[in-house]
Amino acid sequence: MPRSDFDNLHAFMFVARERSFTRAAAQLGVTQSALSHTMRTLEAKLGVRLLTRTTRGVSPTEAGERLFTSLESHFEGIEASLSALNELREKPAGTIRITTHDHAADTVLWPRLKKVLFDYPEVKVEININYGLVDIVEQRFDAGVRFGDQVARDMIALRISPDVRMAVVASPAYFTSRPIPKVPQELTGHNCVNMRLPTYNSFYAWEFVKGDQELQVQVDGQCSFNTTPQILQAALDGYGVAYVPEDLIIDHVAAGRLQRVLDDWCPTFPGYHLYYPSRRQSSPAFALILDTLRV
Repeated sequence: MPRSDFDNLHAFMFVARERSFTRAAAQLGVTQSALSHTMRTLEAKLGVRLLTRTTRGVSPTEAGERLFTSLESHFEGIEASLSALNELREKPAGTIRITTHDHAADTVLWPRLKKVLFDYPEVKVEININYGLVDIVEQRFDAGVRFGDQVARDMIALRISPDVRMAVVASPAYFTSRPIPKVPQELTGHNCVNMRLPTYNSFYAWEFVKGDQELQVQVDGQCSFNTTPQILQAALDGYGVAYVPEDLIIDHVAAGRLQRVLDDWCPTFPGYHLYYPSRRQSSPAFALILDTLRV
């Protein structure tokens, strides 16, 4: 097979998998116009249409889907062989892709990884912030980070943090005109800062535990976000009550910028765990990440 044909098929695999010229071009390091030209050249040579292009994106045709399916295992085999060769390198190298929450990235991943990356310039780490329950195999991530009780049972999990306790807070100014809630159910009468979860396209129901009582409260409010820093900032700015990890608010409470409520109802979650497929081959780069994050 001519090298150009292999390159064109490789490019097709990225477009078919990502269903986007923009994302595929970014991963291949080429322009969208060049990638589009490559796909037209491949289709002309094969004499069959492989992709359906619309204003909303791109998707494989029946022929394209059949080609993608037949080629996928071969390309995975090539990637596995190249990954195995990396194990022969003296120093770890390669890209490790991790999906996680912003809180875990800020408080666990980056503080530890930044201490070793200077020593391993050939190791690249891509951290993707996503509150959805991502299929790391389908989305081609090497690993994910979530609370321990969110990790699927078919994954290998490594604890990388202590347990995480939650807190309910608002600015003192917010409570000057509103009663302080005594039980979680009273939050339904407050202006709460919501978080939207992409997996279910709905707002997160705040979780509470006291003794043998477990509650989930669906709150409402003027503002909603999909990342924690903005939720915390809205609370600091007096826009409502927030539900955030305890370590983020300790200094603000001590300085009087935030007031904590429902402390005896706030639950503790079983720490962050890094998880990955059991069949994943452990390259030197991935082994370095595991050793760095291990507690």
